Amino acid sequence: MAPPFDPADLPTGVMMALSPLVHRVLAPNPSPFTYTGTQTYIVGAQAVAVIDPGPDDADHLAALTAAIAGRPVVTILCTHTHRDHSPAARPLSDLTGAPVIGCAPLTLDDDGPRADAAFDADYRPTQVLADGDEVSGPGWTLAAVATPGHTSNHLCFALLEEKALFSGDHVMGWSTSVISPPDGDMTDYMRSMQLLLGRDDVVYYPAHGEPIENPQRLVRGMMGHRKQREGQILRFLERNGDSAIPDMVAEMYKGVDPRLHGAAGRSVLAHLIDLGGRGLAEPTGDGRWQMR
Repeated sequence: MAPPFDPADLPTGVMMALSPLVHRVLAPNPSPFTYTGTQTYIVGAQAVAVIDPGPDDADHLAALTAAIAGRPVVTILCTHTHRDHSPAARPLSDLTGAPVIGCAPLTLDDDGPRADAAFDADYRPTQVLADGDEVSGPGWTLAAVATPGHTSNHLCFALLEEKALFSGDHVMGWSTSVISPPDGDMTDYMRSMQLLLGRDDVVYYPAHGEPIENPQRLVRGMMGHRKQREGQILRFLERNGDSAIPDMVAEMYKGVDPRLHGAAGRSVLAHLIDLGGRGLAEPTGDGRWQMR
């Protein structure tokens, strides 16, 4: 599901230039689910935008303040409201006076296994962006691209001047995105992936992992991976009949770090809900499923 990682591979708190308009600062929150940590992006040269300010961590906020270096901050944008992405928005806004805009607020109890994936209940945007809405500064324009699936409120942001896309957790540079019901939705996720295939972005800047060149090839591969997983689930149900999700995970995720099995089970559940909506599977009670 994901390669091994060494948090020392990338330094935290250091601004790194990725393009004339894009710099990143890595937050000190590595984990099996965040890889080397959350990457906050600073867009622009004179007045800037900050994308996914990350966790409310004093060292990370100090690093962002140093990276901004006194320049005006036009806006603080959040792709979604998981705790590793948006909590620093409020203190950074207090420090810079910049408005917090982007995704809609969303607070609900997530019964999945990812402690880091809980929603940020304190996120309060000044403005919510709809698909296609733009925000701009000197030499840069960011357009919102609605990409529900990982969460229902997930947005990507397109940097029009460089044909770049800040892909948040929708497309990451190290692993597939976890789709965890009740808010994560596999049907929406696949629809959003199809939308990205129709775009002409030349690079993705994900919230976790390295920049993605030739992104449409990766998107096609990720969609193919999901279709293969769907096929595995259907074959399992056809062979075994009424089945529990942990039994599916044990067979389909052999060799995967057991710490990730809970998250894998959430993705299997998301597939099953999608299959149920298409009339191919149905729940039988007590978390078990069968072919319809």
